[in-house]
Amino acid sequence: MIALDDTDQRGVDSAIDAALERLVRRGGALGGGSAHLTQAAAAAASGGKRLRPRLVVASYRSFSAPAHEAVPDEDVWQVAAAFELLHAAFVVHDDLIDGDVERRGVPNVAGRFQDRARRHDATSDDTAAVGRAAGLLAGDLLLFDATRLVASIGADARVRTDLMDVLDEAILVSAAGELADVENAAYRVVPDTDALLRAAHDKTSAYSFEAPLVAGAILAGAPRGAQRALADTAADLGLAFQLVDDLIGTFGTRVQAGRAPGADLREAKRTPLIGIARDTDAWPEVRTALALAHTGPVAVRHAQRVLEASGARHDVVALVGAALQRARANASHPQLPAPTVSLLARIADAVEGRVP
Repeated sequence: MIALDDTDQRGVDSAIDAALERLVRRGGALGGGSAHLTQAAAAAASGGKRLRPRLVVASYRSFSAPAHEAVPDEDVWQVAAAFELLHAAFVVHDDLIDGDVERRGVPNVAGRFQDRARRHDATSDDTAAVGRAAGLLAGDLLLFDATRLVASIGADARVRTDLMDVLDEAILVSAAGELADVENAAYRVVPDTDALLRAAHDKTSAYSFEAPLVAGAILAGAPRGAQRALADTAADLGLAFQLVDDLIGTFGTRVQAGRAPGADLREAKRTPLIGIARDTDAWPEVRTALALAHTGPVAVRHAQRVLEASGARHDVVALVGAALQRARANASHPQLPAPTVSLLARIADAVEGRVP
């Protein structure tokens, strides 16, 4: 979505690698399960697209005049690395909440520890308990390390305090969004579309777009007005991104989704797409199709067809367009420099280009 120059990309990658190597080294010194736990946590945070750290650095560069660097590059890269570890922590916890033992076809933290428990002849129940415990603890370790990275940069106290406030808000809002997502799926009645849209925003936008972009602005010494305008723009970019993810999870190909098509339908996820379908005359047919989607590919394809026919897919695509229109309008704020406006436009175009 956003590319960095080679120096910045190497700096970010090195900062992430250094944090994970530290974690593995300290866990290895304790031996036993601790060594395996830190290795599994590090594996969970390795690779990937590293969108969030790229946004931190790209935002910082867009605000910083070439002749004046607000903070050392190493601090910027370290804060960027923190957002990748934060993302990894949320992914590990999300897998735990969903009961998943694989991610993209390979064992995740819980899966690795279930395999370890089986090798030690644990019972089926105990094997599952070990996997859950490992997932919880690995996510906690990554979450703390993300916080440690931000707190330990060499910038002055005001910058560190502002960054910690951004991180704190991102974690709280994301937790609220994840809980709402779980509750929305559990309750008998499908929540209204506004509630589903709030959950979609909260679980993704705050930590994936708003916080990284604002963190870069803080590091660059951007004024408060510019930070607020950036946050407003990022909120709509994040909402649009999550809505597109929902479309991909329902209608996307295996390549787009990174898993079998229609996974959100099989898992009965309550996304804004479902909320919109509930308000149509086609809801009885949609509800029946969704109830059967878990039974296999044929039922998934049928659910996709009835959702399409209900008009819900069209309406979600329209919501994506409206969010991106608001983002582009907010990006024209007079306190946002031209390079930042250009960056936000590229992000909006990239999000739009993901619509399946």
